[in-house]
Amino acid sequence: MLQRQRKNTGKAIASLLAGLTASAVLMLPGLATASGLDQFKAFVASTKAAKGEFTQQAVHTDASSSNAAKAPKTSSGTFIFARPGQFIWNYLKPYEQTLQSDGVQLYIYDKDLNQVTTKKLGNALGSSPAAILFGSNDLEKNFTLKEDGAKDGQEWLLATPKNKDTTIDHVRIGFRNNAPEAMELTDTFGQTSALTFTKFEKNPTIAADQFKFVTPKGADVLQQ
Repeated sequence: MLQRQRKNTGKAIASLLAGLTASAVLMLPGLATASGLDQFKAFVASTKAAKGEFTQQAVHTDASSSNAAKAPKTSSGTFIFARPGQFIWNYLKPYEQTLQSDGVQLYIYDKDLNQVTTKKLGNALGSSPAAILFGSNDLEKNFTLKEDGAKDGQEWLLATPKNKDTTIDHVRIGFRNNAPEAMELTDTFGQTSALTFTKFEKNPTIAADQFKFVTPKGADVLQQ
C-alpha cells in the first residue's frame, strides 16, 4: 500500500514539475510568438530570394463592374523572386499568364493571346503589393506599417500606402515562422483579393539567367 502511495505521489510530482517547466519556458523572453512587424523584418533580413506556389481568390467584387463579373474567382500558380525587383509570377489556372521582371523591364505575357506587354519597371513596385515580396528592404519608405493582431496561428501586419495616387487602399500580410503565409489586398474600389502561399522556400539556388525574358515565338509585343 505504501509503495503504491509513493508511486502515485511520484507521478503527481512529475506532472507538477512538467507543468511548471512548460510554464517557465513559455515565460522566457524571445520564445513567445513574434509580432507581425517583427516577423516581417526578420523575413526581409533573411530572405534575398524565394519560390513557392500561390492561390488567389476574389473575396469581394463590385457587382456594378461588368469586367469583374467575368473575371475568374480563383486562380493559382507559382512564383520565384530575387530582391530587388526580379521575379516571375506565373498564373497556371484557370488560364496561363506570366508577369516577369529582370529588375529593369516588366513583361506581361498572355499565352491565349500570344501577346507580350512590356514597360519600364521604374518605381512601379514602390507602392504596390509586389514590393512586399519582390522589392527592396525599404518598404517603410512607401508604406505605413502597423500590427494587425493574430488569427489562425498567423501574426498579421497592416500596410497602408503613403502615396494616395495608388489604387491600393491597404494590404494585410499574415506571417508564421518569419515567412508570409497569406496576403489580403484591398483596392480603393472595395475589391479584395486573398492570397495564400504554400511550399515557400527561402533562398533557393537561382540560375544567372533565371529572370531573362525570352519572347515566345510569333508573339505580338506591345510597349507602354
